[in-house]
Amino acid sequence: SSPLLPPQAESRPARPQDLVAPNGPASGGAGSSRAHPPGPPRSKHPEPPHPPPGITPHASDPHLARQPNPVPASQQPRSPQREPQRVSHEQFRAALQMVVDPGDPRTYLDNFIKIGEGSTGIVCIATVKSTGKLVAVKKMDLRKQQRRELLFNEVVIMRDYQHENVVEMYNSYLVGDELWVVMEFLEGGALTDIVTHTRMNEEQIAAVCLAVLKALSVLHAQGVIHRDIKSDSILLTHDGRVSVAPGPSRRPENGGAVAAPPLIGLFFFFFFKVDIWSLGVMVIEMVDGEPPYFNEPPLKAMKMIRDNLPPKLKHGHKVSPSLKGFLDRMLVRDPVQRATATELLKHPFLAKAGPPASIVPLMRQNRLR
Repeated sequence: SSPLLPPQAESRPARPQDLVAPNGPASGGAGSSRAHPPGPPRSKHPEPPHPPPGITPHASDPHLARQPNPVPASQQPRSPQREPQRVSHEQFRAALQMVVDPGDPRTYLDNFIKIGEGSTGIVCIATVKSTGKLVAVKKMDLRKQQRRELLFNEVVIMRDYQHENVVEMYNSYLVGDELWVVMEFLEGGALTDIVTHTRMNEEQIAAVCLAVLKALSVLHAQGVIHRDIKSDSILLTHDGRVSVAPGPSRRPENGGAVAAPPLIGLFFFFFFKVDIWSLGVMVIEMVDGEPPYFNEPPLKAMKMIRDNLPPKLKHGHKVSPSLKGFLDRMLVRDPVQRATATELLKHPFLAKAGPPASIVPLMRQNRLR
């Protein structure tokens, strides 16, 4: 569940792009440099790399969509060491306790109001008692997590990246058997609501892309892959500032921010390019009002993304050659030929980007519908 989406976004039915495809890259997440509400100092704990989880099909890189052939059991190497023991709930909770902040956030937060709910927890807004500031609080039940190790990523990775175009994490706590993550609250909601109900011009599309690419360039330079760039993950402030929510937004198996393994060469280069493909799909969504294959059943949509040529705009005749050229640099099947975030920041299309205030009329239209 997204930490900061409004109720209407949380209750939206699952779409084809929300289905998890196999062999995706790792996730990444971040926070910004804006002022923190009161809370104890943070602790740090490194997260060891592990095999990358799946990616959502609307953002699937076609090179990642096929499962490798399994090695027959008789051919698999056997380790002379015994199999590792499964970590108990009590052991996991004790380990998590070492990396969260001490104390109870209810000492400085009150007026908790639930704004969203997922399969593994809920999202609330709360008020900082001393200032009246609103924050988002993501409450995740430890016992309901399908991939508990991703909770460490929620705590450790995403708090260490500071940028104005990423949602900020303030503090994290263990409250009973729940992990509470206190984050920046973006009152403008998700980009999904805008692209679904209004139409964006190229100035506004370029403004969103510029903000997302600035965030991705910072994350990628630090070895972090977001892995779930889509309109649900792009959040807005009341004055039109665009921020990337850290990590995948809804499905528990997608959750959290994971550091990319420090590999050399094509493999490392390859995984970062998934975020670029995802942004290209999101550009289509901003132009057409829905992502590619939106009306197809999820499994069929996944197969079409895997097997077909890169998706195209339905209304390509209505956009400028500059936008088409920008999109063509992202939706390239070969990740080696696909542009990087840094390269795309130099593309002429982004010269059209308006200020954050250019997004405000879209939010106003959405509220009045």
